[in-house]
Amino acid sequence: MLSAREMGLIHGGTPGGRWNAITDVAGVSVGHRTLSGAGLATGVTAILPQEGDPFRWKPRAAVEVINGFGKSAGLIQVAELGTLETPILLTNTFGVAACSEALIRRAIAANPGIGRETSTVNPLVCECNDGAISDIQALAVTPADARAALEAAKGGAVEQGCVGAGAGMTAFGFKAGIGSASRVMEIDGERYTLGALVLANFGAAGDLVLPDGRRPDPRSPAVPERGSVIVVLATDLPLGDRQLQRVVRRAGAGLARLGAFWGHGSGDIALAFTTADPVAHEPETAFAPQRRLADRFIDLPFRAAAEATQEAVLNSLCQAVATPGRGGRHFPALSDWLQANGG
Repeated sequence: MLSAREMGLIHGGTPGGRWNAITDVAGVSVGHRTLSGAGLATGVTAILPQEGDPFRWKPRAAVEVINGFGKSAGLIQVAELGTLETPILLTNTFGVAACSEALIRRAIAANPGIGRETSTVNPLVCECNDGAISDIQALAVTPADARAALEAAKGGAVEQGCVGAGAGMTAFGFKAGIGSASRVMEIDGERYTLGALVLANFGAAGDLVLPDGRRPDPRSPAVPERGSVIVVLATDLPLGDRQLQRVVRRAGAGLARLGAFWGHGSGDIALAFTTADPVAHEPETAFAPQRRLADRFIDLPFRAAAEATQEAVLNSLCQAVATPGRGGRHFPALSDWLQANGG
């Protein structure tokens, strides 16, 4: 499947990285576990924020709850302490518990003192409801599926569309799923990268606005906007806690460019982390140095966050294939609409 850029939807703006994906940030890896057949179209997508143990060296992070109609796990501690302690798992709404268990057991295996000699661990799992296509009541996702996604994680090109947690997701009346994109920034003679990965499951049919102003018609019944979207931003740019919070907020600008208005029943969550200056679980000194970007340059990551989020959602749509839904519904592919309407 072609990306949004290959289909001519993205022109200009900040340049992307080699893979145009969240994995352009060094050390970040992505893996999927897809479940299909017997009424299922679901799975797990894993984002590993670094090569080492995130419990021992915690990436600094921030979360923005754009609209809080959601059932994610672990966001409260991220908002309070500003760090991650586990990889990030994405799944369907009823798969959160199974994925949390997998993350807890993984952390304990690496750190047997968790919950005994040291603190407990905060598993981070975000979700969207894929019940329009998959039988969500089957509770099909298991801890073994979560482990498989974690074990499959790798750098390089990211598989997108109807894969992993995105297998049963839809957006704007079209089939959607996992999408990713990145932007490269040059600041004071150094190159820094910001990457986005989205789980797209939001937007009312007919509301999608393409960068050229066209509004694709999926010919789907008009229904209230009840979907969700998870946006994960990764960067190697040294940002202070307040700055990271400000950057993650700009993911909402990328969603709004597409026609989203964050409806009442939509769970729209954005999470960001930086690989710069991780926080030691057991610091050796009372104080630790930390670099931060001068605020006069912060419009660069602001723009990168909005652009990468917008393109990641478009990639999730362009790389998804038409899929039948439950109850006789059908979710067409945006790529088919584009081919029928001049690309």
